[in-house]
This record gives sequence, C-alpha cells and structure tokens, in this order.
Amino acid sequence: MGGALTRYRVIAWIVGVALVVLVLIGMPLKYAADEPIVVEVVGTAHGWLYMLYLAATFDLGRRVNWPLKRMLLVMLAGTVPFVSFVAERKVTRELAARRGEQTREPVAAG
Repeated sequence: MGGALTRYRVIAWIVGVALVVLVLIGMPLKYAADEPIVVEVVGTAHGWLYMLYLAATFDLGRRVNWPLKRMLLVMLAGTVPFVSFVAERKVTRELAARRGEQTREPVAAG
C-alpha cells in the first residue's frame, strides 16, 4: 500500500497545482488578455495528468478496499480547484491511522 499511496499523493499534488494554474492564471489570461497559450499548454497537461490521477486513485482504492462511491468522490477531487489537496490530506491521514492501528503492539504494563 505504501507505494500506491505515494504515487497517489504525488499525482494528486501535481494535478492540483496544474488545475490551480489553469483556473487562476490561464483562464484570466485567456479571457481578459486574449492570451490563450497557458490554457492550451496547462489545460492539455492537466488532462493527461488527470488520467494518471484516475489510475493512481483506482489502484490505491482497490488496495485499501474503498467502496466505489468513495473511490469516485476521490477521483472527482481532481476536477475542482484546491479539492485534490484536501482529499489527499484526508486520504493520507486516514490510511496512516489505519496503518497505525494494524501495526500497534500492546504496551506491557510495568
């Protein structure tokens, strides 16, 4: 699970940054300054990267046995600015807590 989580975290941040750049820089430049180059480049990159995000999310979701609804919600997080960062943080904390519960050894009283 560790490798799948790392892949998910990395691509979630990359997709999130690309989407923020697209929405906060590219779109204003396209419509206010009639300069579409950022949207053309970053938009295309975000589209391809989002496909990797979907694959990484699916891989992680299958490994940790998420229900389909949960997996779809995490996948959709890559389509709304800033939400992929929130989803990544929530997923990481949840899985870290789950891993801690599984590996925690009883403490001897003494």
